[in-house]
Amino acid sequence: MPKSFYFAGWLIDGTGTPAQDDVLICVENGLISSLERLSSLERLSSLERLSSLERANLAELKGLGLTVEAYPTCTILPGLIDCHVHLSMSGKVDQRLRFRQLLNEFAQNSPLICERIEKSLALGIMALRDGGDIGGHTLRYIKQNDTSGVDVKCAGKGWRAPGRYGKIIGRIPESGSTLAESIRANRDVIDHIKIINSGINSLNEFGRETLPQFSRDELEAAFKDARDLGLKTMVHANGKLPVQFAVEAGCDSIEHGFFMGEDNMKRMADRQVFWVPTAFTMKAMREHMPAGSAQCVAASRMLESQLEQMGRAQELGVRLAAGTDAGSFGVRHGVALAEELKLMIEAGFSVEEAIGCATSQGARLLGLEHELGRIGRGMPANFIIVDGPPSGLPDSLGEVKAVYVRDKRISRTSFENPW
Repeated sequence: MPKSFYFAGWLIDGTGTPAQDDVLICVENGLISSLERLSSLERLSSLERLSSLERANLAELKGLGLTVEAYPTCTILPGLIDCHVHLSMSGKVDQRLRFRQLLNEFAQNSPLICERIEKSLALGIMALRDGGDIGGHTLRYIKQNDTSGVDVKCAGKGWRAPGRYGKIIGRIPESGSTLAESIRANRDVIDHIKIINSGINSLNEFGRETLPQFSRDELEAAFKDARDLGLKTMVHANGKLPVQFAVEAGCDSIEHGFFMGEDNMKRMADRQVFWVPTAFTMKAMREHMPAGSAQCVAASRMLESQLEQMGRAQELGVRLAAGTDAGSFGVRHGVALAEELKLMIEAGFSVEEAIGCATSQGARLLGLEHELGRIGRGMPANFIIVDGPPSGLPDSLGEVKAVYVRDKRISRTSFENPW
């Protein structure tokens, strides 16, 4: 197959290291075969600082019969990953609609799931980790349909304790069975296991913590069985004790983690447990609650607290992966990821580090590190192009210029509904 060349004014490779400028990428058979600063290529020395030139100046390569795509005023970066979504749910804020969607049959949800996946790809998101839904509709959809271009990892239905929070995304262990036994009996064809181990954040009482839903022993047995099945575990947990139990029992990731405290961050760093903070959920809540209301104030305080934790977690070496909780109140599919990255930068991450959380770190968490997450030699040519330099990120993610999946440009689709 002929070689393809891509030139970009700037490159963010997904590793968290500083951006490079004037980069030429060579692709063969869908894989990146070389990646060089243009100024280091002697055979193209006359084209140094190509970012200031027009596409026509690539005539030297085109004259050799090679495919060349030039983006001299753009940034190229890896395809993005959202590590926490609920594809069967909408991010709309009308509570009547939010309740009604929980009653949808699969036939009603199927086209909505499809549209949300397609919208995500149009915005450069190439992998999604779904946290479950009450009907198991997303898992069923993924089993029955081709989602080429977007790798969707599904939990199916999550697990919760009887009488506790989580009915809209999970089920309880079968009567007379332990959590671990129920997981073994209902493993379906899932990609990971979702366990709910706390309640949700209170908008009436700042910092209120709930008790763990499962004991440390129950979680440890469940995580062991998950590993035996080759499955990772994602745990919804807020508060010190629910997070501590999950981390000490051996989970792979903590979802949300509000008010978990520094001791838990140290445990996570020591055990290399991922954290998916979903901070934008609180910003969305703040934006849609009446200004000055107790709920608005509480959401604002929780956001500030979470940003402080995120900054401290980075200092302690906790692995952070970007996830939005898309489908929750005010958190729209696709567009929410850029908002989450803005909050990471506000918490102290550089642009490149924040992008790393939505690329290489997410790929490691999802087990996709050989397919997604980095732009480097030997990696598949999965990347996106956005206008302007890295300093324009993550705002420029709102209008992705081009999406390439294994060296093939994906055509954009128009979307009207604000999911």
